[in-house]
Amino acid sequence: MSQEHNESLQIQEITKLKPKHFADLVRSAQLVFDPTAGVSGRHITVDWEQFGIPRDVADNLKSLGQHYQYASPHIPVEDIWSKLTPETRIWFVENKDRLWQLEEAFPALDED
Repeated sequence: MSQEHNESLQIQEITKLKPKHFADLVRSAQLVFDPTAGVSGRHITVDWEQFGIPRDVADNLKSLGQHYQYASPHIPVEDIWSKLTPETRIWFVENKDRLWQLEEAFPALDED
């Protein structure tokens, strides 16, 4: 077993986070970075604190979203975990089952 695989399993075991939670976090971070999903000419200002995301966590998520702006949300767990601040890690563990709701608040722009 590789060291990365062991690290990923340890993170998941300790935090009770699953790969789907990390994918949800990446999609959420992409939204925090760009709530318009890259549509030119659209600008949205979002108060992330109204979504329960503290400012320091939103800043960390914005950085993560920028880094993975066009990436698939299925990124190795250890890569994501290493980019999270301690405050974001705590927030993530506490909010792991609510991240999908953030996506629902920003419906796809091609939907009616």
